[in-house]
Amino acid sequence: MTQKQPNILFIMFDQMAAPALPCYGHPIVKAPNISKLAEEGVIFENAYCNSPLCAPSRSSMMAGQLASRIRTYDNSTLFPEDVPTIAHYLRDNGYYTCLSGKMHFVGADQHHGFEDRLTTDIYPGDFGWTPDWDNFDRRPTWYHNMLSVVQAGLCVTSNQIDFDEEVSYNSVRKINELARSDDERPFFLLASFTHPHDPFAMTKEYWDRYDHEQIDMPRVPKIDYDELDPHCKRLYHVSAMGEYEQTQERIRNARHAYYSEISYADDKVGFLVDALEKNGLKDDTIIVITSDHGEMLGERGMWYKMSYFEWASRVPMIIRAPARFSPRRVKQPVSLVDLLPTLTEIASVNKPIVYADTIDGKSLLPLLKGGDEDKNAVVCGEILCEGAISPIIMLRRDKYKYIYCDADPEQLYDLDNDPDEINNLVGQSEYEKIRKTFHDQVTKGWDTKNLREQVVANQRRRRLVDRSMRKGKFTSWDFQPFEDASQQYMRNHLDLNILERKARFPSPEIPTPDGRLGKRKEG
Repeated sequence: MTQKQPNILFIMFDQMAAPALPCYGHPIVKAPNISKLAEEGVIFENAYCNSPLCAPSRSSMMAGQLASRIRTYDNSTLFPEDVPTIAHYLRDNGYYTCLSGKMHFVGADQHHGFEDRLTTDIYPGDFGWTPDWDNFDRRPTWYHNMLSVVQAGLCVTSNQIDFDEEVSYNSVRKINELARSDDERPFFLLASFTHPHDPFAMTKEYWDRYDHEQIDMPRVPKIDYDELDPHCKRLYHVSAMGEYEQTQERIRNARHAYYSEISYADDKVGFLVDALEKNGLKDDTIIVITSDHGEMLGERGMWYKMSYFEWASRVPMIIRAPARFSPRRVKQPVSLVDLLPTLTEIASVNKPIVYADTIDGKSLLPLLKGGDEDKNAVVCGEILCEGAISPIIMLRRDKYKYIYCDADPEQLYDLDNDPDEINNLVGQSEYEKIRKTFHDQVTKGWDTKNLREQVVANQRRRRLVDRSMRKGKFTSWDFQPFEDASQQYMRNHLDLNILERKARFPSPEIPTPDGRLGKRKEG
């Protein structure tokens, strides 16, 4: 029997590293709600972002295409309005689509296929954060610095908490509304939180869930600057990592706060799942958990992202739908661009899918159904943002990870035998055939010199546009949420009895004139 189109609750986090979650093996972090979904769902053990930075990662995920294809290079690149997204495809296939929270869309279109958007974004939607590969030595003042680590610790509230409280409230409220709605369409609700992104600060409630002395330190201690690979040296410059000393206590404080932020984010998952369950929607809803990228969290002395080391690029990916997919763990490498073809195939209910563009992702539905893993499957990633000076390409196949950049020595790691990526196998004769296979794939798939020229030209255009827009009257592209108060609560043009009945869930029965309860039409 053909299954009906399921609802989809897509829960996204920011900077949540897969290795930091208990369902991926972390012994200290407490995230019981995510862990329960993982136990009931399919957990992809080797899921990667396709660009380890917020906006390009999210845009490529939404489009199912690599950042280089849709030219969303960095946190200030226009996400083209004519690129179809997951939301467009699902909406075209009969879904109600709604966004609550962060997506870091850059440009005048702040919906990209979502019928409704409930909150503004936490980050700007303009060109103000455009990198400058022409002048790499000039550090961008708007980027991360080490104050997030130096000042890590307790807070009563923060910019991040204010935002995620709004996201949580609006998401739960929307689930309640959907349960009461007369709209018979299935829904795609994307709830996107900004935690556990730095700054590393959290309230006492969550801080106290951890024993400070039991907070583990990085598996790979700080590597001397002179021994770092060239890209890590560039990241040191971009994030001013040498500005403050990385003392043991500062590192422990930052990691303690990060774990606390994960627990805070995990509670938000609990609120959303509880809302589904109370409204009778859980059984018909596929739940997806993921993040846009990871967080180095002091490994190798590095912080934040924009790297293809595991902590920065490997993300959680959990898909829970026990009525459809039996719980299992999948080792095959996958990536965020796979989510568009996966969700659209599920939503199509066995109808042919016609994509308007070349899709770089592949449907994970065979794996979700228990199919065999493909040891030759290749995951691709790119770094085209600040911190780079030329395109960086990552390929992951089976147990090997390969990283290429015109400006840097190649890197090749055996993640089964070297999970901390300490031993670069390039130059070792027994791995030369593997290196060459990866290298040939990069040169066949990317014209890195031409791509660099495109990125630099795009940066120059955006910097000029941004300068001009800040002279005289500034027109913001940031999304402005609007609520029509005339349709809320009690208003004189609304029938009180009908309003109260429709606003209550479950809807109460209407008494008949003789006092019995029963269904009848309002006259």
